[in-house]
Amino acid sequence: MELEILGAHNCESRETKLTSLLIDQTIAIDVGSLTSSLSFAAQQRIKAILITHHHFDHIRDLATFGMNAYMSGPINIYALDSALEVISAHLLNEVLYPDFRQKPFPERPALKFCPLEPNNEVIIEGYAVLPIPVNHNVPTIGYQVTTPDRKSLFYTSDTGRNPPSLWEAVSAELLVIEVTLPDKFESFARDSGHLTPRLLKKELLDFKRVRGYLPPVVTVHMSPNIEDEIREEVAQVAKELEAKITLGYEGMKIVI
Repeated sequence: MELEILGAHNCESRETKLTSLLIDQTIAIDVGSLTSSLSFAAQQRIKAILITHHHFDHIRDLATFGMNAYMSGPINIYALDSALEVISAHLLNEVLYPDFRQKPFPERPALKFCPLEPNNEVIIEGYAVLPIPVNHNVPTIGYQVTTPDRKSLFYTSDTGRNPPSLWEAVSAELLVIEVTLPDKFESFARDSGHLTPRLLKKELLDFKRVRGYLPPVVTVHMSPNIEDEIREEVAQVAKELEAKITLGYEGMKIVI
């Protein structure tokens, strides 16, 4: 399994892109920077898209991807019903942008919406995909994705602190976890459903207690203008836990 991080941040600039991951060049998870990061040829290799929740920085490029897939779809879009409803009502609504579930032809649309049930594993393009609810300020699911040869990763998406029971369902070889803010903003992070390095440490301690091991960790969704503070604090957490924790970056590739 190869993971490529297309976007590792929560704010966009020339150097930073919104959150988006790509697995084996065929399955995208969140699409904040999908089309802005990939060539047309690379986009045509994508077979399915997994959406974690409906916030704009995680769905933005679904509109431009739908346009680019206009004559080559349908591409299946997997998400909670609630996220698909928001996308339908506010993004692909024939006002802001076309409804690519009906275009270019109802019998052959660019995009096909596929609702998911939390905690119900499904097979998508040969991968076992388990959507697991996480604690954010809107309904959100993280994804454990497992290849046929049992290589797996778990991506939390945006999340605050979770009950330790979250990790009972996760047995991944790589954790991709958001860390949005440095510790001095912990109160705001808790209120908005995000993690700081100190809160990340608590999550990882819970994981280790439940699972008995701690896999490598990559952080995403960092706030770029305060990323240096996050980096220093994450490095301290890694030292204290004797863990491998790396800040993700645009273009980063990891082979599991």
